[in-house]
Amino acid sequence: MGEYDLFSKIKSLFGAQDMTVGSPTASIIKFAIPLLIGNFAQQLYNTVDAIIVGQNVGDSALAAVGASNPIINLLLALFMGISTGAGIIVSQYFGAKQRENLSKTVGNVIFLTLIVSVVTTALGLLISRPILELMGTPNDEVNGFILEGATTYLMIIMLGFIGTAFYNMVSGILRGMGDSVMPLVFLLVACGINIALDLYFVQGLKWGVMGVAVATIIAQGVSAALCLIRLFTMTDVIDIGLKYFKLDFKLVFQIVRVGLPSGMMQAIFSCATLVVQSLTNTFGEAIIAVTTVVMRVDGFAMMPNFTFGMAMTTFVGQNIGAGKWDRVNKSLKVGLTIGLSTCATLVAAILLFGRNLIGIFSSTPDVINNGNHMLNILAFGYISFCVTQILMGIMRGAGDTVTPMVISAITTVAIRVPVAYLLAFLTQSPELPTGSPESIYWSLLISWVSGTILSVILYLKGGWKKKAESIGIYHD
Repeated sequence: MGEYDLFSKIKSLFGAQDMTVGSPTASIIKFAIPLLIGNFAQQLYNTVDAIIVGQNVGDSALAAVGASNPIINLLLALFMGISTGAGIIVSQYFGAKQRENLSKTVGNVIFLTLIVSVVTTALGLLISRPILELMGTPNDEVNGFILEGATTYLMIIMLGFIGTAFYNMVSGILRGMGDSVMPLVFLLVACGINIALDLYFVQGLKWGVMGVAVATIIAQGVSAALCLIRLFTMTDVIDIGLKYFKLDFKLVFQIVRVGLPSGMMQAIFSCATLVVQSLTNTFGEAIIAVTTVVMRVDGFAMMPNFTFGMAMTTFVGQNIGAGKWDRVNKSLKVGLTIGLSTCATLVAAILLFGRNLIGIFSSTPDVINNGNHMLNILAFGYISFCVTQILMGIMRGAGDTVTPMVISAITTVAIRVPVAYLLAFLTQSPELPTGSPESIYWSLLISWVSGTILSVILYLKGGWKKKAESIGIYHD
């Protein structure tokens, strides 16, 4: 009996999680913890690249990696949208116990990912350097020929883009079925591979920026392969067969309709980031390096926000699919309690140890001082952003991905970008001919707070509840 109980516990930990039963708090925490660790590992990918390049090659190489990231995020936006749509549909079919529709959804998403990733790779290879040039990426001796390094990094990343696409897509499917543990395990394995190859290629072979790019695509390819293997062995939950990989255009339209707003949201955010990166490039190599480092630390600070937002999406999606609105209504209090307490702890750590965190990436005094100052500007904005993500997670779980898209468009396009350029213009002086670099961070803080206000208003209006009917899985 003891061995059977142990086996059952292990199976429940590593299997798909039914979040329609049991304590809502326990369900969300059980699902979110491995997801949080997984997001930590995901962020560690880019962070290790930045640390190894910054400490072994220099600030110009660090700036080159940072300058290319907005473009990578822009190209990933479409996949993040499809992944969100797939995750929502999967979670609701899983909650409704509709095995046939669940299997068909998984097959269609995989086939769609293959097609779109090939097209995206070709597009990325064509536009990489032109976009970097359009952004005004420095390419002179004073700034360390950042354009050349960024182009090299970006082109290699695009060659391995299919691995990135499949990991994001399949891990989203697994999370939609409540399995947040195995994507974490695979990501940790890939992260270890990435770190080892980073050190070998950069320190050992002296490949510089090219080395971290090659290490990244190999590691992401491994994580994608492991996720696919895991998915294809989950025969207790879904069926695998060629008939499920035949495109069902009605289903694809449903996935795209639900996921496109999230993809548009990611694309809008990425485009805004590109525009702000263009402003950042006018400040020169030192500030580009500072921004690269701050955004790496920012990624860790944002982890609980995005994690609990994703957890809320799966929890709400499954319970709406099961018609358990009483559990859906409890999700806000639970999500805010867990999310805000975690976020507040991280903010305290940033305020206390910000200088030490920046020092991990660069030993340049100006980079450390400026980076710490910028983190202090952003610190309390993370708490505001946490509220936004919890509310958006609930809306997305109900199938309302349009409202988060609208909020994102307003805060990034109508608020962040204009405010950044306005503040830069107002702070111009003989000493700062292009304005103060602080304008980038104050504009980000203002956009976060504005997003929270809008999210609260639109959540309370309750339109997201009506969206549950539009995807065909709704119970009175």
